Amino acid sequence: MTFDISQIRSQFQALKRDAIFFDNPAGTQVAQQVIDRMNQYMINMNANVHGVFATSQESDRIIDETRSAAADFLGATRPEEIVFGPNMTSLTFNLSRSLALWLNPGDEIVVTRLDHDANITPWTLIAAERDCIVRWVDFDVETGTLNMDSLAAALEKIPKLVAVGYASNALGTINPIKEITQLAHDVGALVFIDAVQYAPHAPIDIQEIGCDFLAASAYKFFSTHAGLLYGRYELLEELQAYKVRPAYDMPPDKFETGTKNHECIAGILGGFEYLEWLGETFGQHYHEKYADNASGRRLKLLKAMAAIRSYEYEISQEMLKVLKNIPKIRVFGLADERRIEERVPTFAINVEGLPPHKVAQQLAENNIYVWDGNYYALAVTERLGVENTGGMVRIGPVHYNTVAEVERFGEVMERIIKSN
Repeated sequence: MTFDISQIRSQFQALKRDAIFFDNPAGTQVAQQVIDRMNQYMINMNANVHGVFATSQESDRIIDETRSAAADFLGATRPEEIVFGPNMTSLTFNLSRSLALWLNPGDEIVVTRLDHDANITPWTLIAAERDCIVRWVDFDVETGTLNMDSLAAALEKIPKLVAVGYASNALGTINPIKEITQLAHDVGALVFIDAVQYAPHAPIDIQEIGCDFLAASAYKFFSTHAGLLYGRYELLEELQAYKVRPAYDMPPDKFETGTKNHECIAGILGGFEYLEWLGETFGQHYHEKYADNASGRRLKLLKAMAAIRSYEYEISQEMLKVLKNIPKIRVFGLADERRIEERVPTFAINVEGLPPHKVAQQLAENNIYVWDGNYYALAVTERLGVENTGGMVRIGPVHYNTVAEVERFGEVMERIIKSN
């Protein structure tokens, strides 16, 4: 089947609302399977874990199943490499506390100005605490692409850790993660990847990337407000966790301090089940591409994300065409339609003479939901010189959005500009 957008949208109850959801980089709407899984959990198995009675054991099983599904989604070698938490930010701070114990005064950490602050501040804080040196990798302000010469210069200092985003949550740029990981490993550095903005848009293969850690947030890929962290098992096993004494000493449990949000974890499983359905229904074109190296749920998830990626090329092309045809709009980052494969459909713009917040407000009055400000990508807005003028307007369609919605957005934007 071709990508039937009406059938896709029917899986999301929220899309019945008279609104255009372009606020997706901050959090997507949830599929019906997510709601069903959460309801089933709260009604039938609500209990704490590791008990001898039925509801506790059923809670264990649903968490184990979700962990296995997450491992399949990312391409981890075993479920125990997946750690659950409230969100990517909390998980990264938690991991940074453990990694700090491996750092000595004078050691170096690499961060980039293209990243969300959740992949910057956890590392700069432990650097300050451990008297380490922070090396900043710059990006090209015209294209929004990472400056690989700047990265090379930072790697010459033989850092202990390189923290980099898979895709920019502000500009949509996709970084060459596999190349960056290899370069970092060549000098002996560990690699931490923030995949929050990439995960909703394309397949992830941790084995191909070769990274040491990777974090994502489920509410960015059609599921619940929860996060997940991948870590190479031998590293998770060796790291000291900040935990209470009775907690388990082996990964992933030792990093999941306290009681987890079981209903949210059940909802994550529903999100993966939605993607499995999508892969089986609309991903057959990609079967041969992945069948030699994947099977079962992993194969379905890869096909789903490949189908999403292909459809979103069309959405991205249309969005760039609309934005470039409206006077007074500046598109930040990659705006060349020939380089569409180097970005996700997240677009940052400003309108000449209009504060970003006012643009977002007037779009909201027309039931078009977007974000304005810095979206916690503070280093990006500072580098672009827009932090003190309100940041930027961010428009972020995903695979349940339509070309018609993009066209509607363009019409409204033209009216807003003319009326101001």
